[in-house]
Amino acid sequence: MAADRVDHFIAISQEVRRRIGKHYGREATIIYPPVDTKRFTPAKRVDDYYLMVGRLVPYRRVDVLIEAFNRLGRPLYIAGSGRDRGRLEAMAGPNVQFLGYVGDNDLPDLMARCRAFLFPGEEDFGIAPLQAMAAGRPVIAYAAGGALETVVPGTGALFAQQSAEAIIEAIKSFDTESTDSDFIRAHAEQFDTSVFVRKLAEFVRQALAANGKRVLSKERV
Repeated sequence: MAADRVDHFIAISQEVRRRIGKHYGREATIIYPPVDTKRFTPAKRVDDYYLMVGRLVPYRRVDVLIEAFNRLGRPLYIAGSGRDRGRLEAMAGPNVQFLGYVGDNDLPDLMARCRAFLFPGEEDFGIAPLQAMAAGRPVIAYAAGGALETVVPGTGALFAQQSAEAIIEAIKSFDTESTDSDFIRAHAEQFDTSVFVRKLAEFVRQALAANGKRVLSKERV
């Protein structure tokens, strides 16, 4: 009933727009959420670790990421806290390091120096991968949700299944040293806060103008 009273829907991704159409029977305009890309800049060096940032809860599938890195033996840093941390630490090998909560001042440098940012869960959009891209680093993500729209050729790689095998194959086949940090950052800037503000303001102006015409038409009748 509440959805029926809505004048316009804005979706944050194609997946959300699809759900609005399926459940509400309504069209939606996509305006991607704002990413403060100015906080992040590429580093002069890249260190030997992969990175995952986010709340440690089951749907983020950090468990399959840890399983993959246990088998790979490569360094993995996990930044974030959550109710799943104890279980995840118990299954992690010595090459997996839990950093806990990382503050806003330290996060940009941590992202800028990783080999690649890992995103094994499914999100409606996903801010963290674009933050990593703003820092010039590629993203290796599960091919679902918002990642299908943000991780494009030249900015990273997608894996089709949330399994250790799929993650291992994606990491082994993706050459992190051949990426262009300037290209990756330029891609992230398309989602900057300034772009969000401009597109939202334009959407509101157009919606108000269209609504004004409808009101005027009714008054004439």
